[in-house]
Amino acid sequence: MITLDDLMGMDAKALHGVLLNGHPLDPNALAGNEYLGVDLSLPGFARKLLWHTFRKTFVRDERGNGVRGWNVRMEQHGIDGPRVPMRDRRGKALTFGHYHVRERGEARFPRGYEGTHFLDYGAAGNPFFDLARLGYTPLVAVNEGSQELLLGWELMRVSGLFVPLPLYWALRYEGPVSEIVPARA
Repeated sequence: MITLDDLMGMDAKALHGVLLNGHPLDPNALAGNEYLGVDLSLPGFARKLLWHTFRKTFVRDERGNGVRGWNVRMEQHGIDGPRVPMRDRRGKALTFGHYHVRERGEARFPRGYEGTHFLDYGAAGNPFFDLARLGYTPLVAVNEGSQELLLGWELMRVSGLFVPLPLYWALRYEGPVSEIVPARA
């Protein structure tokens, strides 16, 4: 069984191997849950400037469009530290990169990815200035029969072409969604 610590010790080539050998997601089982997101690719100095951890949520779309979600900016207390969302002046959690969970279907992803699902940031109403709107992120379960640990890979879709980025992140199950944010689109 692969652990988060195992993933954190892997280089991009090994992470891509885990992705290609990943297991199908069950979006219905994702709905209602939130995960600790852990960047696996940024160098240490970039993590200090940006972030190392974030929250990723999954809820059933109230309009009947399957499962949707969003990212939450977190205070940086490390992987085992407290989970404290960053908030604006009105007390609302700072969210970004809203997405819908989609089946891959006939979509042809680069570098051999043939998994079953991806996160579609382009259909979730992200603002023009949020580059996440270009994201089409393959997502797999790392261990067979469990959605406790997931692995994602960043791709951008520009003018109909996929641009693979050397950015991977892990999601570790944390529990039920603590705060629901309205859909953007």
